[in-house]
Amino acid sequence: MSSSNKTLWAVVSIFFMFVLFVHPSYSPAHTQDEENTIQVYNNTKAAVVNITTRSVSYDFFMTPIPQEGSGSGAIIDLSGHIVTNYHVVRGAQRLEVTLSDGSQWEAQLVGADPLSDLATLRIDAPPERLSVISIGNSRNLRTGQKVLAIGNPFALNQTLTTGVISSIRKTLQVGGVELENVIQTDAAINSGNSGGPLLDSSGKMIGINTAIFTPSGGSVGIGFAIPIHTAKRIIDELISKGYVSYPWMGADMQTLLPRVAQALELPVKQAVLLVRVFKNGPAAKAGLRGGTRQVLIGNSIVIIGGDVITSLAGKPVTSVEDLGREMRRHTPGATVRVTFIRGKTQRTVDITLGERPLS
Repeated sequence: MSSSNKTLWAVVSIFFMFVLFVHPSYSPAHTQDEENTIQVYNNTKAAVVNITTRSVSYDFFMTPIPQEGSGSGAIIDLSGHIVTNYHVVRGAQRLEVTLSDGSQWEAQLVGADPLSDLATLRIDAPPERLSVISIGNSRNLRTGQKVLAIGNPFALNQTLTTGVISSIRKTLQVGGVELENVIQTDAAINSGNSGGPLLDSSGKMIGINTAIFTPSGGSVGIGFAIPIHTAKRIIDELISKGYVSYPWMGADMQTLLPRVAQALELPVKQAVLLVRVFKNGPAAKAGLRGGTRQVLIGNSIVIIGGDVITSLAGKPVTSVEDLGREMRRHTPGATVRVTFIRGKTQRTVDITLGERPLS
């Protein structure tokens, strides 16, 4: 190769090195999926807030100890309403919301529902300072579908993680609360993400991040979110009246186990025992009876003599949890047919459900 050609190739090589590594305007093309992720984040991040809670606890010597916690939330209207988890705000004496622009606003608790782990707050911010999150549809989600989570893990504001829907869990026990049709995702969810939105690839909120399964305290790719179609009805009630109305039968119950059913010579293996029926409650008005005496069966104390419920509204029930799930499909004031066993005889009765007392 001639010296002139060598010089030309050297100049060309330096030019390409300059374009690739030095020139500030150059950037490699993003994939379509990356562009989607970037767009969703840019369009949605302003609707996600950081929630700081402050409270006071007392030690053994009654010395006050200030405590601070944090979580995430999503702005759902221009009136300043924000949805988050109940466990984020539980016990808080002061609530502060930080918007994406860094401004801080004192928040008021509008309503809270421990049974669904949801709560609503409100800040008195002008509408032009607020960005409202778009609400999606969680009824037809599929395993493998892309999802994104935005929140404030470990107080690191506006953090984005991505993943897929790993499963839709029929039920999930979280801190003594049973949640239904829960979205399981491998998008990293850590402490501080609670209450933040789980988004689909169009940037719409399909869930509210609520819990993680972790043996270490950090994310291991198993996070859970409350589906938005479940949350929406609860949020509407929390905003309108501060609490959620749940149906109530007016009775204490106990799950009938197969060994107990066998010992009592009942014609069913699994059902629900009525332990106590409250005076003037829905069950009492319908003529249902509670237990009359305690017996020891194996290592279990069982209150027997009451009616044994086997189905509600035509759906078999084999546990107290089953019965609770079926009742929650109805509203206070609804009339449902209950099938039960009294002695050895199967009977049916219509019960008009009441409203569960708040206390």
